[in-house]
Amino acid sequence: MKKIIILFLFYSLTIAQNKSVEERIDSVLVLMTLDEKVGQLVQYSGGWDTGTQTVRPSEAHEKLIIMGKVGSFLNVFGTESTHRLQKIAVEQSRLKIPLIFGLDVIHGFRSIFPVPLAEACTWEPELVEQSARWQAIEAASTGLHWTFNPMVDIARDPRWGRIVEGSGEDPYLGSLMARARVIGYQGKKLSDNNSIVACAKHFAGYGGAEGGRDYNTVDISERTFREVFLKPFHAAVEAGVGTLMSSFNEIGGVPQSGCRFLLTDILRNEWGFKGFVVSDWNSVGELIPHGVAKNLEEAAQIGLEAGVDMDMEASAYYNHLADLVNRGKVSLDILNESVKRILRIKFYLGLFDDPFKYCDTDLEKKTILNKEIVNATREVAKRSVVLLKNENYLLPLSKEISKIAVLGPLANSKDDPLGPWAAQGKPEDVVTVVEGLKNKLGNRTEIIYEEGCKIDGNSKEGFSKAVEAAKNADVVIMCVGESRGMSAEARSRAYLDLPGVQEDFVKEIHKTGKPIVVVLMNGRPLTINWINENISSILETWFLGIQSGNAIADILFGDYNPSGKLTTTFPRYVGQVPIYYNHKMTGRPYDKSNFYTSYYLDLENSPLYPFGYGLSYTTFKYSDLTLSQNKMNINESITVSVNVTNSGKYEGEEVVQLYIRDLVGSVTRPVKELKDFRKIILKPGETKKVEFIITEDKLKFYDINMDYVSEPGDFKVFVGTNSEEVLESSFMLIK
Repeated sequence: MKKIIILFLFYSLTIAQNKSVEERIDSVLVLMTLDEKVGQLVQYSGGWDTGTQTVRPSEAHEKLIIMGKVGSFLNVFGTESTHRLQKIAVEQSRLKIPLIFGLDVIHGFRSIFPVPLAEACTWEPELVEQSARWQAIEAASTGLHWTFNPMVDIARDPRWGRIVEGSGEDPYLGSLMARARVIGYQGKKLSDNNSIVACAKHFAGYGGAEGGRDYNTVDISERTFREVFLKPFHAAVEAGVGTLMSSFNEIGGVPQSGCRFLLTDILRNEWGFKGFVVSDWNSVGELIPHGVAKNLEEAAQIGLEAGVDMDMEASAYYNHLADLVNRGKVSLDILNESVKRILRIKFYLGLFDDPFKYCDTDLEKKTILNKEIVNATREVAKRSVVLLKNENYLLPLSKEISKIAVLGPLANSKDDPLGPWAAQGKPEDVVTVVEGLKNKLGNRTEIIYEEGCKIDGNSKEGFSKAVEAAKNADVVIMCVGESRGMSAEARSRAYLDLPGVQEDFVKEIHKTGKPIVVVLMNGRPLTINWINENISSILETWFLGIQSGNAIADILFGDYNPSGKLTTTFPRYVGQVPIYYNHKMTGRPYDKSNFYTSYYLDLENSPLYPFGYGLSYTTFKYSDLTLSQNKMNINESITVSVNVTNSGKYEGEEVVQLYIRDLVGSVTRPVKELKDFRKIILKPGETKKVEFIITEDKLKFYDINMDYVSEPGDFKVFVGTNSEEVLESSFMLIK
């Protein structure tokens, strides 16, 4: 009898291969027991530390695979490990349903690219897409099917540690970057063995945490939720993202991992999402401390009925779902739909046809740190750098300099340039700034290195040696900032100054009178007022990955002219936070002649560096802003043109930015909203006409009735080099 059942199962699965994906899903579903269905909704970790490949699932986990009680693992990778577990699943489990393996591939697997916040500063979605493609190729070669990325949360508060994982504060730019990463990871077809499923996270509003404190409460209006925080997620869904991750936070008293309005009404019913939702780590279990579930059983019911398909590490579904269904507390139809969503992704990946397609050990060896991928990390890195200041044109430096003092706790760090969430990135793969300069200059320039101080600490013992090094050098390069561990999950900061005694260190070196270039490495905007006022040149390099030193050397010596632009506002002091360019206009805007207007007694309102800001070694002049017409109806469009001239001495790239303001609406509108941009390259003296098309879609918003519409009236249009330095014109929308 047992042999007959096995033959029937094998026959049914074989016949299913010749059917459509949906028919194949149904063919599998009909064979599954209740426990096997629940099993597909369960995900466990092969180890907490994603940086240790030696951690393997326990024997208990392997028994769960055999019983069909686990559908996915995270933090298990390497072709040997994934092949071994997949072999158990497809040879020893009853229905032979393959596993799916996921990992936080945030900015690379072993070949580490710049952190996402840095990549966004390229303002090049095509480049970001290619970066994600390389990351997918390398990750897939190690047996991985799934990345928990892109992180598309809009972040307006630099105190929040996870700002480093996203694309900044703007929903339009964030949407383009979300789309680029989804397409890059998922490739042309998910069934290709170098494509991995993307996961847009954290759904949703997680970046709005009060006080910038991770995991904290979020409280925003539905209008702000839809116009700002949801837009990049919608873009990811439109790009075909396979999965989303539900977030930890609550909004308006409802934790998002238990929010049916978000996970079902909006995501599936409005947007038509067909993939599956995975919880963040134990976020279903955290419905208990949130206070909406009294125990894990209630949490399981709330999570599944809201729309969380896969439970990451809470064991809520594993322990309680089958019983809840048997008792009639949870509908079998709801459970079946979640199972089908997960099976659908496994079919799209081609795992039912070839469960070992990602388990090619030879390919893994050839792909890891492949020269082409490593070269790509350098290209992306140098394009991610933002030049914040270059007084008296100190940069680019001459390659004929005799002596350079390279100072600071980050100048020769092999670990910190990897940044947070560096997967399998290793310090030995990193090129430091000291090494990059030596690679660039060879023996013709003497490089004097002194650490000076630690990133975080009070000791100034190293100052004296560093001062002597500076005195003996022609120019000083100071590498200061944060450690990689100061940004990322659970890494919120109440203060945004340079940690430890680093600012004192910069001040001490400044006293030598030597020309100084400050190279910042950090995962968030910092408050660097003294440095901005006193240091000639400042480079914001973020965490650039394994080719950090070579990319920074390319910038310092002019082999690449920096072209990055900020995607998040830099405050002057933390008291201004949250600070972002697309804020609303108060009823009493600042007027220096009127005491009763909106301002600080002890600080000006403006940021240190605005959104969209970034300098070049050359200069650009904007002129002749022209609109094709000053009135348009909803079926028409307006062409906006501007002339941009390279008025400097170097060939350079410029990001030309278009902003729009709706002057009067049924609800208040932001003072500016980014609606388009172009990145162009100009030779010295060259002028290009840059054109943008304004259509009705660029003018829509959620009106007083929460309908997404445009409203007739007057608009301003701004074009410029950043959100503050712009030319201005106006037009009218008529209906």
